[in-house]
Amino acid sequence: MTTLLVLPVVIPLLTAILLLLAWRQRRVQRILSALSAGAVLVCGLLIVRTVTRDGVVAVQLGDWPAPFGVTFVADMFSALMIAVTGLIGVTVAVYSAMTIDANRERYGYHPLVQMLLTGVCGAFLTGDLFNLYVWFEVMLMASFVLLALGGGRAQIEGAVKYVALNLIASALFLAAAGVLYGLSGTLNMADLSERLAASDRPGLVTAASMLLLVAFGIKAAAFPFFFWLPASYHTPPAAVSALFAGLLTKVGVYALIRVFTLIFVADVAYTHGLVLVIAALTMITGVLGAWTQREFRRVLSFHIVSQIGYMLMGLGLFTRLALAGSVFYILHHIVVKTNLFLVAGAVQRLQGSGELARLGGLYASRPFLAALFLVPALSLAGIPPLSGFFAKLSLIQAGLETEAYLMVAIALAVGLLTLLSMTKIWHEAFWKAAPEGADEPRRNIRGLLLPIGTLAAVTIVIGLAAGHLFALATVAADQLMDRETYVSTVLGGRR
Repeated sequence: MTTLLVLPVVIPLLTAILLLLAWRQRRVQRILSALSAGAVLVCGLLIVRTVTRDGVVAVQLGDWPAPFGVTFVADMFSALMIAVTGLIGVTVAVYSAMTIDANRERYGYHPLVQMLLTGVCGAFLTGDLFNLYVWFEVMLMASFVLLALGGGRAQIEGAVKYVALNLIASALFLAAAGVLYGLSGTLNMADLSERLAASDRPGLVTAASMLLLVAFGIKAAAFPFFFWLPASYHTPPAAVSALFAGLLTKVGVYALIRVFTLIFVADVAYTHGLVLVIAALTMITGVLGAWTQREFRRVLSFHIVSQIGYMLMGLGLFTRLALAGSVFYILHHIVVKTNLFLVAGAVQRLQGSGELARLGGLYASRPFLAALFLVPALSLAGIPPLSGFFAKLSLIQAGLETEAYLMVAIALAVGLLTLLSMTKIWHEAFWKAAPEGADEPRRNIRGLLLPIGTLAAVTIVIGLAAGHLFALATVAADQLMDRETYVSTVLGGRR
């Protein structure tokens, strides 16, 4: 079990080192990068199977007992996140092999991607708050360099905005960790759950929870801390944008769900009520921001923000169904949003621009690409029988059960505006005639259709077999609500 839980972190880390040794061998780097991500996917699926069979599992590295050593924990939520991380890693690696230029590969693109995957997997599996901070920093360093790699002016500007806000988040995270350690003498999350529940200083506990809410809210691009995302995600190559869109903000959402279901549950009416308000404002500002944009990837970037609101909605409602809906929504959104950015990259490759006014005619010239755009676009808007419909449906049902009628109305309205926004992209890029004077698209994108088609197929399968994935999401929700099992699994014989 120890080996299985650490492999999703060790594999990309060792691969990054091997890629540095194969610095000049571009083909070898591409192959190793794809194989590493595939191995993470296999490990994720094996961890899902293990958790399905045995429940929450934990290992103590170096045989140091919790809470003194380094703890890795896998419940269904983290197991599913590891599996979908591997899937995204594979598809982006294949896409990168056909789109990333030689200069970026020469300056470490593939090792940086592997370090990013290392940080993401570490964040999903760690059972310690300080180690979560460490994995966030690994992600931040790798993602900052990936954003700036290439040295374009827009890239540097976007990278500076990205790193500035995320460094503030890191400082707040570290401050909150210091407060919590001073209160409890531990940063092991299971141990914190026990000790803070018995704390005689609830006001200070709530203050620490607000620090983490802001820190993770910045990393998740939640309201009002989202503006760094649409300022940066459209600047790097499409493969980088797709990787970021699929994974980075979801690590922030994962951290929010983890700490506000395990550690900060003493004052649910205040903390989770605030999360629900933030969710509503995130939905509204994100979708309205998307409406004002005229560039393909900037529209999609603002939609990342609005969809984060749905994920936080389940946490704010804080019921079994709502949390299951959030888990399902995160998995659906990772696949769909990654795919939309890959499509945007293919469109830019064909017509040389992402500006919607300069696009057009792609339905006539590339009907298969147009169909592959419709699948994730309609899923994002929540059209049945695609995955987004069931993700939204579960959250709407949870909202009605808890009588959060205003939240439900906002979620439905934002879904409609999302559909209209996707319709705008469809009309401008695919349906209308190509602008006068535009060259007929001649660039070959057949190789790009493989990762795009794979994720579109996954989206369809999730929709048609939604019951199976939702059953796993429900298991994840049950484990998130059952803090006692998590704590006893991690602390073991010490309790």
